[in-house]
Amino acid sequence: MTALSSRSFLVAALGAIALTSSAIAQGGGGGGGGQARPPENLQVLPKDMPRDQVTTIMRGFTGALGVTCGYCHSEREGTPITPAGGGAPAGAGGAPGGGPGGGGGGPPLNYALDTKLQKQTARHMLKMVDSINKVFLTALPTRDMASPIAVTCMTCHRGVARPMTIDMVLAQAIEKNGVDTAIARYRSLRTDVSAGRYDFREQPVTVAALRLAAAGKHDEALRLLQMNLEYNPTSANVDNEIADVMIAKRDSTAAIARLRAILQKNPNDRRARTRLTQLGVTP
Repeated sequence: MTALSSRSFLVAALGAIALTSSAIAQGGGGGGGGQARPPENLQVLPKDMPRDQVTTIMRGFTGALGVTCGYCHSEREGTPITPAGGGAPAGAGGAPGGGPGGGGGGPPLNYALDTKLQKQTARHMLKMVDSINKVFLTALPTRDMASPIAVTCMTCHRGVARPMTIDMVLAQAIEKNGVDTAIARYRSLRTDVSAGRYDFREQPVTVAALRLAAAGKHDEALRLLQMNLEYNPTSANVDNEIADVMIAKRDSTAAIARLRAILQKNPNDRRARTRLTQLGVTP
């Protein structure tokens, strides 16, 4: 696949992104006061796509990934910094600045350069989104054509440059810096503006903990599950997972105490009763 064949890609694949970043799109107009030059070096988007449509798509990227234009585009050499509140510097071709959503105030960028890996990756992502929407989703035999669902960058990224589920975030933090760092990271993400980007229900943390337990890292798994129970104090599932990890750790005394505590809260918990019976204890 080379250039996308239809400008409908703007609406079908990226329109939702532009809408979600409407507040950003209202910031910096991008023009330098003169006639805007046509976009250069378009390889995936139609080569004749007007600059304002290209800019709308790019603003959608910044909103979906939570980045600025400089994330993908290289700085322009030998050009002064854009004046605060001003338009694009001379030679910038009327392109948006480097700030969020294309607003002015950032370093001048050379949008035609292909030197950054992120830009090359973005092209692959555009092709992937186009293929999903135009080939794979249209081939679904049960697709609702009255209101078809389309994939956009926001579908996966949700405001982060590298889309990861919260269990992946925890696993990465544990691998690099240990479980204490992972727990601190989790608590921080729950309280800042990132909260809407991740699934903070109990299941993702449980998944991360069970992966640790499967690898024999029982103490780290228990730390995550205890934190999970803190945020989900009435969850019988988290309680039972804690008991199961204790059993796997061969700490039957602690496991039995945990299972009995579960039955005090819910005498009809079948999972806890089964585990106690397996441990040779009368429920």
